[in-house]
Amino acid sequence: NMFFDTYYVPENATLVLVGDFESAEALALVKQYFDRVPRAVRPVPRDIPREPPQTEQRRINLTASQNWPLPAVVVAHHITYDGHPDAYPLHIAAKVLSDGQSSRIFRRLVYDEQIAVSASGAGSLIEDPNLFYAVAVVQPGQSTEVAAEALIAELDRAKAEPPTDQEIQRAKNQFARDYVIGRISNSDKASHLAHAHVIHDDITTADGELDIFLNVSKADVQRVAQTYLRDDNRLVMTILPRGAGAGRR
Repeated sequence: NMFFDTYYVPENATLVLVGDFESAEALALVKQYFDRVPRAVRPVPRDIPREPPQTEQRRINLTASQNWPLPAVVVAHHITYDGHPDAYPLHIAAKVLSDGQSSRIFRRLVYDEQIAVSASGAGSLIEDPNLFYAVAVVQPGQSTEVAAEALIAELDRAKAEPPTDQEIQRAKNQFARDYVIGRISNSDKASHLAHAHVIHDDITTADGELDIFLNVSKADVQRVAQTYLRDDNRLVMTILPRGAGAGRR
């Protein structure tokens, strides 16, 4: 079909070889098997329209289309793309806020106030602008509005105060762990090299980003929180179970 013929072409592909091989022999095999693939009949489109900036907070309620035992609340903000200078402190901010049981959001909603049975989030940093989102699955008998306001309060606190020394060190430790473990296998190495080439157009970022991440400051984290976690850049989505017993709003 036209979509396949447009995008599944050599001009839109990156091939990475990782392992113990002789380069000349490997390149000969690449030519043998890949030279036969037809070139694109038209240029690969790169002019993907950008989503217009959000100018005011949006709140929506949805009913789950499938079985969904408990209400959930999602708070999301538009963020920038992978490779932008803000992406590095955004990664750290996401870990401080929402990565693991010692993160701010989990501690507040699950441990301290027992509003949610689980709470997590992530900064989805990819080739194009995407979202930072936080999700809370609401404790039975608790209000989705209370859960939403608790999520928002933690996001607002990130703007008002930088992470503590302990929080930012924990986040950097998590990142360094992921950085090492995520490069153990040949497949992992190939994936990171491909990412560096395709997303950053710079193969050296496969290793060079480690120092950038480890030098992110507390002020950097607070700055990106103030930049992206704004009220007018916020979506609050409440997802309710189907049928009776949907829980309190």
